[in-house]
Amino acid sequence: MATTYSFRSGRSLTGGYMPPLDWISAELAELLQRDLLRELPAAFDLQTVMIEGAGQRLINFASNDYLGLAADPRLVAAATEACQTTGVGRGSSPLICGRSTIHAELERRLAEFEHTEAALLFPSGFAANAGVVPALADRGDAIFADAKNHASLIDGCRLSRAETHVYRHNDAAHLAELLAAHASAARRTLIVTDTLFSMDGDVAPLAEIAALARRYDAMLLLDEAHATGVFGDRGRGLAEAAGIEYDGLIRVGTLSKAFGAAGGFVVGPQALIDYLANRARSYVFSTAQPASTAAAALVALHVVADEPQRRTQLLAAAATLRKRLQAAGWRTGDSRSQIIPIAVGPAADAVALSQRLREAGFWVPAIRPPSVPPGESLLRLSLTASHTPEMVDGLLAALGTNHQDAQAQRKHEEF
Repeated sequence: MATTYSFRSGRSLTGGYMPPLDWISAELAELLQRDLLRELPAAFDLQTVMIEGAGQRLINFASNDYLGLAADPRLVAAATEACQTTGVGRGSSPLICGRSTIHAELERRLAEFEHTEAALLFPSGFAANAGVVPALADRGDAIFADAKNHASLIDGCRLSRAETHVYRHNDAAHLAELLAAHASAARRTLIVTDTLFSMDGDVAPLAEIAALARRYDAMLLLDEAHATGVFGDRGRGLAEAAGIEYDGLIRVGTLSKAFGAAGGFVVGPQALIDYLANRARSYVFSTAQPASTAAAALVALHVVADEPQRRTQLLAAAATLRKRLQAAGWRTGDSRSQIIPIAVGPAADAVALSQRLREAGFWVPAIRPPSVPPGESLLRLSLTASHTPEMVDGLLAALGTNHQDAQAQRKHEEF
């Protein structure tokens, strides 16, 4: 009989004492058996479209540096200068003495960029979501959340203590059913969704969701982490692209993806920002981000505004890559963005395909549960403005043709 261990006490449920941390080895063994054990990758020192580590130089198709700004000399120079004048760390939370004039200027510029009254910086995008959601909703309130929301939104919902209703992914009709059934009993109502989903690369039906928010007088929180800088005429994200205007709109973004820096932010009315500065625990109790990264983000804002060709060319290249992958028999789901999933299925198969690509010189890690549901493991291709046509050609050659899915697709079309 296999021994199982109590999570809390470390005592065997079948009797006898076991050291308090022995259960961890059992958990790791189970993850290994299910092909879900993650190992820390090699330390990659060069972080551009090329990465280096453990004696390898690989073409990177896993980065969220969508506009290719993370190593841009202009951002590097701004960060270096700020580091020399303000130091490395900030030493305290923003409310004590951690907020510098650079942070204040970045918040002002973010509000201007996003066409809102004010903005608030957080140490990361995760911290923003994990702090904002519980600040907006509590016991007696109702949250309505997409089934494939980012982990930071999920954790924010859990921390809020509000009753959370999960609607089927991108299913506005199901959201409407849940709102009709539960919104009237709640003190306050909050709808929470990513705009661009980080694993599948698909887009939320924002017009329908915004219409439902208006109908039920609900707050609407949109996480634009993967869309800011890439979508919209001005690069403000998918809410801009969809023309979403609503008094109850709260937008969360990150500086660590298209902006090539680090940190998260929230934009909205001044009253909202003042409230979050008092109630969002991940803001109040976190040391402020380094001023050097804020300085780099300030430069990135100018680049996004002045060089729109980065995003237009990126999205055009992504559309072409999706078509070529599909022609080779690979399933890319409902992706409409620079994030392109290659659906595989079993975790072991995703790991094997990732390893094959690594041996060919490409870094494309396997995405497995809990990042995706069981049986839906995939390879997540993340296209950036720095990828050359030759790099994309090489990746496609290394992938080859997915004969099994191609045959299944042909049979489906014939039927």
